[in-house]
Amino acid sequence: MSVEKRILQQSQAGRQRLLGAVLVATLAAVLLIVQLILISQVVNRVFLDGSDLAKMWPWLGLLLLLALLRAIVIGAGDILAQHAASRVKSHLRQQLTNHLFLLGPLYTRAERSGELANTLVTGVEALDEYISQYLPARNLAGIVPALVFVVVLALDPWTSLVLLFAGPMLILMLALIGGRAKALTERRFAEMSWMSAFFLDMIQGLPTLKMYGRSREQAAQIGDISRQFGHTTMDVLRTAFQTSLVMEWAATAAIAMVALEVSLRLMNGMLPFDRALAVLLLTPEFFMPLRQMALKYHAGTAGKAAAERIFEVLDTPEPVVQPAALATNGHPAAIPHRFDLGFDHVGYTYDGRQRPALSSFLLTIPHGQTVALVGPTGAGKTTVSSLLLRFIEPNTGRITVGGTALSAIDRRTWRAQVAWVPQQPHLFHGTVAENIRFGRPDAGQADVVAAAQAAYAHEFIQALPQGYETVIGERGARLSGGQQQRLAIARAFLKDAPVLILDEATAHLDADSERLIRAALARLAQGRTVLVIAHRLQMAYQADQIVVLDHGRAVEQGKHQELLNRNGQYRHLVASYQGGAL
Repeated sequence: MSVEKRILQQSQAGRQRLLGAVLVATLAAVLLIVQLILISQVVNRVFLDGSDLAKMWPWLGLLLLLALLRAIVIGAGDILAQHAASRVKSHLRQQLTNHLFLLGPLYTRAERSGELANTLVTGVEALDEYISQYLPARNLAGIVPALVFVVVLALDPWTSLVLLFAGPMLILMLALIGGRAKALTERRFAEMSWMSAFFLDMIQGLPTLKMYGRSREQAAQIGDISRQFGHTTMDVLRTAFQTSLVMEWAATAAIAMVALEVSLRLMNGMLPFDRALAVLLLTPEFFMPLRQMALKYHAGTAGKAAAERIFEVLDTPEPVVQPAALATNGHPAAIPHRFDLGFDHVGYTYDGRQRPALSSFLLTIPHGQTVALVGPTGAGKTTVSSLLLRFIEPNTGRITVGGTALSAIDRRTWRAQVAWVPQQPHLFHGTVAENIRFGRPDAGQADVVAAAQAAYAHEFIQALPQGYETVIGERGARLSGGQQQRLAIARAFLKDAPVLILDEATAHLDADSERLIRAALARLAQGRTVLVIAHRLQMAYQADQIVVLDHGRAVEQGKHQELLNRNGQYRHLVASYQGGAL
């Protein structure tokens, strides 16, 4: 399916408005044709036939009315075309956002954030001129010349032969030049996306660049990228100028040819004056839509280049859900009453990797118990939490909740039952209260404060300039790492979900805060099913069960002291963590 068809399929309302814009513009062209024929008749009657100008006032009034009506019609067409572009852009942005949510963190981590942001904002915006200007111009380039040709054919068949030859020649010339314009525009959009990603990397890594003395080198690279983008932009503009110049020259030459042959036949008495004047007035209007399309051709190629990248993202398949457990009786399964979690021979391999992250992984977390996962880096701990959060789906085996296949439960419904505190929480630009309310958007201020108190965040929040209404900046820029972590824990308290996933939830805390948070988390864990990803082994000591992972398999399981007594891998991990033998 062509890019244009896919764009127009995004919004039925947008499609209808674009069709309306083309029809209205066609009506404007018809009104112009009538105007020009009337003008030729008025001029002929006044200057050649010697008619009294006073008798021409009805004709002049009709011309004025047609001009006014045409202006209104043109304005309506522009409004319809702009509405069509707005509808399609809005729908595409929403569709892109929804699809990125479905693709999940695994996809966004593999892509450059700046490039995705450029596609979502600049790429979609590039469709504005494509839809509101290029598509109407291209459609009118096929309709209006045909209408003018039919009228000219009726007035002067000889001139129609010139138009019949010149029109296709102009289209052929545009097509020949258009191939280079398309390639350059695609390259420009790719370079703009790369530049956006590079700038975002630089901004996010500014402290590192300053500390390692690499800021000048980075600035030089940005200069090189900017210069290359500038050169490509100039190539695009140069090609657009050449396209317009060639089309203008060809159209002017064709109009001059028509003027010459019409004048010769007029002087020889082979063509009446009124018809000759009408043909001379209509001929530029035959070429005008083709010239307009040439002017908008750059917008067309830019829109297509952006659309191809947009559809590349939209065509990225979602994580595959195992078909055998999608639904119960054709409907998603209900949330069970108990939250026993089970991993039954689960296997998962990341795309592009040979070694599986998990292999025949077996684990049971009884309802209301806390299980801690420990193991070296790359053992598969984060993969287990990603599977439970349904950011990814298992390649083999299955995960169950209260005996029900997790894949049979709607993702949104399941995630409503889970509170998650990641190792590096994300705080959004907004107030402290707004960030805590991500745990429960309808929570009242008293609940927000209670959650903050439970996370031992209330004291530092009160010390902020506006307390809970303090704007903390993007990624919590105005807070320390420990403060950011405690706000994330407050979210989990506020959500009050039956399943809790803690990915090193006490990271970045001082010793006193860590002790208090552990006590708070112990209270929060009562009656809940808790999975702890313990990068720091102290988090695992009080768990009901500790599971040691190595190369994607559970190699040991038991309580802290029990595992120490076995003198196995867990004991070696603890010894390494404490800096020596036990």
